[in-house]
Amino acid sequence: MDKITVYNVREFEKPMYEDLNHGRFELNLLTEPLSEANVDTADGSIGVLIDGTTTADAELLAALKNMGIKYCFTRFVGYNNIDLDAANARDIMVARVPSYSPYSVAELALTMGLDLARHVMAATDNTNQGNFFLQPDYFANEIDHLTVGIIGVGHMGAAEAQLWHNLGANVLGFQRHPSDNPDVDFVSLNELLMQSDIVSLHVPYFPGENDLMIGAIEIGNMKSNAVLVNTARGELVDTAAVADALEDGNLAGYAADVIPDENAIDGKQFDSLDDIPDQELLSLMKHYPNVIITPHMGYDTQPATKDMIKVSFQNFQDAIETGETENQIK
Repeated sequence: MDKITVYNVREFEKPMYEDLNHGRFELNLLTEPLSEANVDTADGSIGVLIDGTTTADAELLAALKNMGIKYCFTRFVGYNNIDLDAANARDIMVARVPSYSPYSVAELALTMGLDLARHVMAATDNTNQGNFFLQPDYFANEIDHLTVGIIGVGHMGAAEAQLWHNLGANVLGFQRHPSDNPDVDFVSLNELLMQSDIVSLHVPYFPGENDLMIGAIEIGNMKSNAVLVNTARGELVDTAAVADALEDGNLAGYAADVIPDENAIDGKQFDSLDDIPDQELLSLMKHYPNVIITPHMGYDTQPATKDMIKVSFQNFQDAIETGETENQIK
């Protein structure tokens, strides 16, 4: 029986891995992320399964190769944390989970956008300090009077569009190659930015191609009372430009479940906010409660987690039995 080592597995997830394995693999389930310091824990494995907390660079991949590891798979959609050139040079196959329950991220994006549009965070911050006055800033619109713009109408973007549409909002979408979607009116990116009360980002990140795709110019084209939601990748949004727009009153709020350089921050406990190593992120977060930052929790639902495990196991089975998997990264 082939051995698979899975990293960064939480205790409550272990029974899910065992149940969904169906006896196919010998599982080595570890609670810590994979790193050069603990790479020896994969000894005897044919493959490893990681997530976004591991940086699979050339050095780590070389160590895996020396141990006879053939597969370095991720259970996430994104794979920019894996050095593909280094993996190919060492004949290590890389595969991903191209999709999972789209409502996991879509529901969080909707919640964040609506929280900011209805000023829930601002009101709660005040009441927690004993201030129960009804502030003028709490004045809001209702869902059926909102226009929501979805940038990237793939699985997750389409799921969020459906949720908003079913609630009565007017939904606009931008997609380079639009497909038929009864919940969405497709427009240009500039039209979407100018017309939307809530802009939600759901595009994949391609390093060197769409870095900072939402910057000062794009934010400047948005309504000054609009909010921006990013549950895609932190590298897609210019956080400094967002902070400037909030400071100048040119943006009403920003919510993100993703941040640049996540591995330096997510999964860590800082003694104070000022200890966060990213100064641009720190400047942005000081605009709370108009800024909501969560620790990449969009995928963290039971249906999504089960989907990730099922597809990951199928990736390993296909790769071992046939030498390839439809989800491998070329």
